[in-house]
Amino acid sequence: MKVLVAVDKSEASQLALQYTCHLLEHFDAKVVDALYVKPDEADLGPETLYMPFVAKDQVKAWIEAEADAVGEQVLSSCNVCETGKVPCWPRIATGEPADEILYIANSEGYDMIVLGAHGRSSLRGFVLGTVHAKILHHACQPVLIVRNFRPINRVLVAYRGSECDQGALEFIAGLLAKKKPQITIMHVQENVRAESDGVAKSCLYKGEQTLLKLDHTPVAKSTKGDFVDEILKEVATERYDLIVLGAYSHQPPRHLKLISDEALNIARLTTRPILVYRDKTTP
Repeated sequence: MKVLVAVDKSEASQLALQYTCHLLEHFDAKVVDALYVKPDEADLGPETLYMPFVAKDQVKAWIEAEADAVGEQVLSSCNVCETGKVPCWPRIATGEPADEILYIANSEGYDMIVLGAHGRSSLRGFVLGTVHAKILHHACQPVLIVRNFRPINRVLVAYRGSECDQGALEFIAGLLAKKKPQITIMHVQENVRAESDGVAKSCLYKGEQTLLKLDHTPVAKSTKGDFVDEILKEVATERYDLIVLGAYSHQPPRHLKLISDEALNIARLTTRPILVYRDKTTP
């Protein structure tokens, strides 16, 4: 398991790094790389920093000072990882954050991307920044967004029986094979699809059997209504530590394989860490 964690100077990204190490502490083969993407001074002028009277060499010095500060924080976080026997290495790249994260994750064969969540909405859930949204839309591997640090004892898998959902089940079951948290599979009979009770029961059974074969004993739940609303309602009333769902609903888009609206909305609105699954082998 090779994981790329995007970091900056924020507490949220350092938390994401520590959460990743907690997630992988019992996984046999793992490497965690903490990537900081510093601005390209060619693209970053003083006016961008709201410092119109600052010379270019001062902008360069500011960029390097930021990189050094992040490096010190990452080393501190990596020390926490290594006490749990998770190899952790700091890395620095230059450019636009989302583009660099996606390029490195894809070109170097990472199995998962991890991001920290920064701002909380005053109304509901968390603000999903442009970097998060771009990575969620275009990543070729699972993306984990960390909201807060919670020991992983209870996991909710939103399951509609698609090939992507099936992959999500198998991925999280393997990742947590030694932690053995309680995994709940939840299937929503969606109003817009007019799914019969028999089809819903068959779908849920398929998910249960998948986890049983992977040595987990799942809790199965079924409800009716709007997919996003029902998942968020379940999260609001139960103390889950991680939410897992597929990036696609029933069929992935034919050309640009973007995250489904439902998955994106849940990622935006939940207050729990969330893993949005994609199979990185899918072209």
